[in-house]
Amino acid sequence: MKRKLAVQLYSLRNEAEKQGIANVLKTVAQIGFKGVECCGFHELKTAAEFKKVCSDLGLELASSHRPWCNIDNIDESIDIAGDMGLKRIVCGYGPDDFKDLDTIKATAEKTNIMVERTAAAGFELFQHNHYWEFDKIDGRLKYEIYAELCPKVKFQLDAFWSANFGLNDAAEMMKKFYDRVVLIHMKDGILVDPQSALKIVNGTYEKKLELRPLGEGDLNIPEILDAAPTNIDNVIIELDNSPYDMTYSLRRSYEYLMMIGQGLGNKEVTAL
Repeated sequence: MKRKLAVQLYSLRNEAEKQGIANVLKTVAQIGFKGVECCGFHELKTAAEFKKVCSDLGLELASSHRPWCNIDNIDESIDIAGDMGLKRIVCGYGPDDFKDLDTIKATAEKTNIMVERTAAAGFELFQHNHYWEFDKIDGRLKYEIYAELCPKVKFQLDAFWSANFGLNDAAEMMKKFYDRVVLIHMKDGILVDPQSALKIVNGTYEKKLELRPLGEGDLNIPEILDAAPTNIDNVIIELDNSPYDMTYSLRRSYEYLMMIGQGLGNKEVTAL
């Protein structure tokens, strides 16, 4: 199934700092992507300015990680999402919020409040995962327990993180949460032992990820996308890092998805 290709602009955060986000958006459009997922406005300052630059370049706003909703900024998140013309608002948590069963229950309580408040304003709340939600407690995925406690929150499944460095099968994770997944994050890389890949420091994680352009890592991307819900219309590519130039890495990722017949972009690709 072909889906529109978009970029999570966190991938190009360093380029945005050096060149400005407007120039980064031009590069994204030139590669052929149809859309972006925002992670900050940079020099454009406001949601309205960011949205206009995207529109002028023919880029759709597939989603946004700004605002990032939490229990203390719900009203602000609703206002910014409205300015951006979004229908969904994102949330997400750190490793301490999924440390054990008690913290998972407390996190679920916060999420349920946010779900109700955002829904009352006409928005759908979705959650972006990392690897720690896909650890297990007593043989069960933490995310599975959490999902039962938060029956109304939707998920943006990050396929690489859901694999938890090879402890899980990413395609099976997509199937497990199929009814709740409304957005996809696709990254690729080398699956290594999580204890050697990441180190928790002061409640945050230091990334020692060996990521690659899509199709050049260990994930079975066609299988994952085939398992994705058919109503998802975008594949959002996010590369936290790469051993190569990031613009090159995103272009390679675009070309790969186009070549395997899984992408809808603004430029055809004849060979990798």
